[in-house]
Amino acid sequence: MITTSVASGEGQSLGWLGIVRLGLVQAALGAIVVLTTSTINRVMVVELALPAMIPGALVALHHALQLLRPRMGHGSDVGGRGTPWIVGGMAVLAIGGILSAVATAIMATSLAGGIALAVLAFALIGAGVSASGTTLLVLVAKRVAPSRKPAAAAIVWILMISGFVVTATTAGKFLDPFTPARLIMVTSCVSVIAFFIALIAVWGVEGRARTPQSKTDGLPEASKPSFRSALKEVWAEPQARHFTIFVFVSMFAYNAQDLILEPFAGSVFNFTVGQSTGLSGLQHSGVLVGMILVGAVATLAWGKALGSLKFWMVSGCIGSGIALMGLVLAGSAGPTWPFKTNVFLLGLANGAFSIAAVASMMSMASAGRESREGVRMGLWGASQAIAFGLGSFFGAAMSDIARLLLGSPVAAYATVFGLEALLFLWAAVLAYQIGQVKLTGTRHTGAQQTGSPQGPAVSKVSDSAPSDSLVASLTGRG
Repeated sequence: MITTSVASGEGQSLGWLGIVRLGLVQAALGAIVVLTTSTINRVMVVELALPAMIPGALVALHHALQLLRPRMGHGSDVGGRGTPWIVGGMAVLAIGGILSAVATAIMATSLAGGIALAVLAFALIGAGVSASGTTLLVLVAKRVAPSRKPAAAAIVWILMISGFVVTATTAGKFLDPFTPARLIMVTSCVSVIAFFIALIAVWGVEGRARTPQSKTDGLPEASKPSFRSALKEVWAEPQARHFTIFVFVSMFAYNAQDLILEPFAGSVFNFTVGQSTGLSGLQHSGVLVGMILVGAVATLAWGKALGSLKFWMVSGCIGSGIALMGLVLAGSAGPTWPFKTNVFLLGLANGAFSIAAVASMMSMASAGRESREGVRMGLWGASQAIAFGLGSFFGAAMSDIARLLLGSPVAAYATVFGLEALLFLWAAVLAYQIGQVKLTGTRHTGAQQTGSPQGPAVSKVSDSAPSDSLVASLTGRG
């Protein structure tokens, strides 16, 4: 049986109110991020007529800085409070969000100056998301009872998507008619409000829930595992390594359309800034519905095929690929295509696979060596961040390259959407193999662990083989 540092007793874990409050922090974080990755991106490409690679590179920069996530997760493993990291990270994120709008406005008159400020802004956004987002997820993974983790994952992510939807829909109405000054005003208001929502939501939550001591608590600093050794131990776990690859491929495909969907709507369907921002809200509404639907059905159908997290990961990836092929056809069909319905269905499928993946992540975070939850969450978060950054840049760059080669924006967007559909099919195969890879893990005795490259043995448990409860949670057989 694999040991964990999470208390089995409900009294020492976060209650439902604490989980919801942490979800509000995630919603506030998402409210700022959605404006920088969707609305400001569209303004650069359509209103300022800049190459899509510019916002693509900026978004990639903010994701690249999230390579710090595993290190921050390791810090939470060896001790320390998370609240200052969450509050400080949200402050840095809010400042970055405001500066990104100011930089976009400056680009209209001084491209070089605007890009220079944008680089600083998106670096702050990346640092803020890393500090607040990683610590938040570690708190959920460590301080929520195992039986509540799937529900906690759904609550936190549903609230985050709600933040996307509310922000994109509301901001879209205030942005028309568009002016650079209006963009700065709307972004500043959203950033400040989001920061204070996060501050109020997180205040006192950590102090009300004690984390039971793990085997690293109380040890001298020299006796605690180094970050490098902890990361090597986690990467040596077959299930953690395979899941990292799945997260990368699926999130790469997911985010490759993020920077081109609104420009696609503006260029092909003549959507205004407000309309295309509202389209982002429609897509995220689909994601929200998909998350709620999967969470409810998987719970009610537990023990059957529809209760399997793997089933929803595979089905969601396949559905996302089909919806993207619909966007390929939309460019040729024009106004007769049910474009908004297609975008909503894409969001629905995205929500289905992503919430199943997050629920699996919460369950798998405590599987393996004890006191490595933060490193695992950080590793998967970094994988997602790298995939998001590369996916965003890939989608934007490929649309520019395809437009030059094919001479048609419709054909260019269709090419990118088609490639994304193939990536989702690959992700579906990886998701299907998750249980098979974990079941091949071998158990090691304490004697076998002694003197291994990973360091001295800490317990006579498996570092790679899954527990029966973990297999049940992924397959729906409980």
